[in-house]
Amino acid sequence: MDYTRELDELILNVARESASDLHITVGRHPTLRVSGQLIPLVDKPVLTPEMTEGLVFAMLTKEQRDEFVKQKELDFSYPFKDKLRFRVNAFYQRGFIGAALRLINVKIKTIEDLNLPLDLIEFARREQGFFLVVGPAGHGKSTTLASLVDMINHERSEHIVTVEDPVEYLFIQDRSIVDQREVRIDTHDFHGALRSMFREDVNVAMIGEMRDPETISAAVTAAETGHLVFSSLHTNSASQTIDRVIDSFPAAQQSQIRSQLASTLLGVFSQRLLPRVSGGLIPAYELMIANAAVRNLIRENKVHEVDLVIDTSYGEGMMSLNRSLLDLLRKGEITMETAMSYSLNPGEFKVLSRE
Repeated sequence: MDYTRELDELILNVARESASDLHITVGRHPTLRVSGQLIPLVDKPVLTPEMTEGLVFAMLTKEQRDEFVKQKELDFSYPFKDKLRFRVNAFYQRGFIGAALRLINVKIKTIEDLNLPLDLIEFARREQGFFLVVGPAGHGKSTTLASLVDMINHERSEHIVTVEDPVEYLFIQDRSIVDQREVRIDTHDFHGALRSMFREDVNVAMIGEMRDPETISAAVTAAETGHLVFSSLHTNSASQTIDRVIDSFPAAQQSQIRSQLASTLLGVFSQRLLPRVSGGLIPAYELMIANAAVRNLIRENKVHEVDLVIDTSYGEGMMSLNRSLLDLLRKGEITMETAMSYSLNPGEFKVLSRE
């Protein structure tokens, strides 16, 4: 089998079906994810171990192949004929090779295009601070971050550095200088790249993901020292995000990071992509803005009260996930079943929906 040609055909299926992902795994047909649902390509054969290995190796350079075989997993980007771009995770399961390919739009969409709240634009216009986009994997965090960074690129003359694993969206430099660094290719790790950033005359930093205390510490310090820093975490809410950041440090350091976070945090945006009644996906979100009340709660170790501040600060632009879900439900964008399944507090949502 010509695996390069077969891979090309599978990728063309992704484009034709407007899929977000392609799954390659032994014992199954190649499978697309379309509007959140897995759709097997039944006209393609069930994949054997030889076929999955051939398809995955067709995407890798020799150096990547050697690293993958050694590490048993690999994140990388894969361009397709300069028209499409994928973020790929290759892995072993039960001794067989598999991969998940996530389509990355070549064109970076605006906040308006993404149906996200215009309040987010204000965070991109700040000169200094720390802003986090959070949520489950596959719910658009990287896309939102790219939109904010690209807005700065078009509006201001800044030096922007991104540190990613792998590089996803490719920015076309406009008013800003945009340097994109990929872990393992351009730098050894996230916190090393962040330490280096202090000597690179950087204004804005975008960290693809905060994975360890060293990276978090460097990011917060960068925000303290006059930089605008964007990053993401796999957390479900603003309060959980703050707790995760603080709890990632040893007890002896938590008081310091709590104080730093209270002074640098601009906000936390938590998002989900929900199946839309009319087809496709639509975002629901929670937005926490770090006002004086939120900063005091972080400083005083009362993060569990942040949810109440969000609920009672609608007039300041904050939004709870339940209120966002309710807005979508009342507009006919989603069903009650969808709203209930995505709510983090279904009991409260039921009460809200009856008001």
